[in-house]
Amino acid sequence: MEKIGKAEVLHVAQLARLEFTEEEVEAFTHQLNKILQYVDQLKELDTQDVKPTFHALAQTNVMREDEVRSSLTQEEALANAPDRDDRGFFRVPKIIQG
Repeated sequence: MEKIGKAEVLHVAQLARLEFTEEEVEAFTHQLNKILQYVDQLKELDTQDVKPTFHALAQTNVMREDEVRSSLTQEEALANAPDRDDRGFFRVPKIIQG
């Protein structure tokens, strides 16, 4: 039994200001009804003892521990800069008019 008919598809299309051909309306009606049939199948599952989760798979923190490591000096970082100011910063063209 269809839960969504052509009238509902056309109504939603009108609300979204979309225009569909008759073939598209038929296709969307069929697709939406298939989706709702699948949702009905999911509703039949017993989830009483299933704990709520945010993810389907267990996840752990994949971030590494913070550790002090050597890095570039300011001179090394600015070595290939096309333009820099006297305080040791990159100078870039102004893109926002103020």
